[in-house]
Parts: sequence; structure tokens; C-alpha cells
Amino acid sequence: MDTQKIEKLTGELLKVLGDDPKREGLKDTPKRYAAACKKLFSGYEKKPEQILKVFDGEEYDEMIVVKDIEFYSTCEHHLLPFFGKAHIGYIPDGKIIGLSKLPRLVEIFSRRLQNQERLTVQIANAVNDLLKPKGVGVILEARHLCMMARGVEKQNSVVKTSSLTGLFKGNMNTRSEFLRHIDKSA
Repeated sequence: MDTQKIEKLTGELLKVLGDDPKREGLKDTPKRYAAACKKLFSGYEKKPEQILKVFDGEEYDEMIVVKDIEFYSTCEHHLLPFFGKAHIGYIPDGKIIGLSKLPRLVEIFSRRLQNQERLTVQIANAVNDLLKPKGVGVILEARHLCMMARGVEKQNSVVKTSSLTGLFKGNMNTRSEFLRHIDKSA
């Protein structure tokens, strides 16, 4: 990531917006924004297979769920944040991964310019591709600043998206069990 170029472009943007990038409150903003971009878009530098250690030969065959994984992303349409929680479940077929790796997977894909629908599918596909489980379920719940601070300006709107594969898609009992596991009232 070319942080010097980001600094230069940010200074130009401040001018175009009608402000003075040399004034006290803004003079370090281009540098701070470049540093923020390095974190906000760090997902481009990582690949799921680099962080997901697969444990093969496992006999566990019941549902594994990690819920309420906080994430922060940036809307590719408006360059505004959206944030929320991810819930991931899968049914192993001889392979599992360390539980801390699922939040890291969410981090990789959320730290890119995104839309929520694609983010949901990318997470599910990565788990599916790496583990070849009997099924995967991913649900994301998010608030979008593009809906809250501009446009329709609805402060309490929550967008939910899902991606279901295998038993999660084809078996109503499996789907219901997953939904019970992530239910907030449970």
C-alpha cells in the first residue's frame, strides 16, 4: 500500500472539500488517514490459507459454531463504514480448524472494500474450500453508515445476510439448530 500517495491524495481531497490542509487541526490528517487505510484495508495483504491451520483426521462430527464475531468493513459504494457481528457454523467431515481462526478469517475479508452480501459468501466459501465440511452456515448482521448518515438516514436499520451450504442449506433440522445456536435470546 502506497501510504505516501494516500497522504498526497488526502491533502488534495481536503482542498477540494473547501478546507485548508495546512490548518492546525488538519495538518496531520493526511498522515493519520494513510495509517488508518493501512489497517482498514489490511485484508488485501492476507490469504485465508495462510492463517487457517487445518487439523485432519478428527472424528468430531457435530456442529461447531462461533457467534458474535465483531467486524468492521468499508462499503465499496460509498466508502463509508459498516460494522456488526458474524456468526459461523460448520459440520466437520474429518477436518477442523482452531476456533480463533474463524474470527481471523472474518477479519481478512472484512478489511477490504466490500458489500455485505459478498463478504458473507466469501467467508462461507473459504470455510467450505479449506475444510470440505458437511455444511457451512454464515450469517452477518450489520449497520451501514451509508444508510444511517446519508441516503434514507435510518438509524436503527440492521441488514442481515446469510450463506448456507451442504446440510445447512438442504436440511431444515440443521438450519434450525444453527439458528437456535446464534439466537440472542438463548
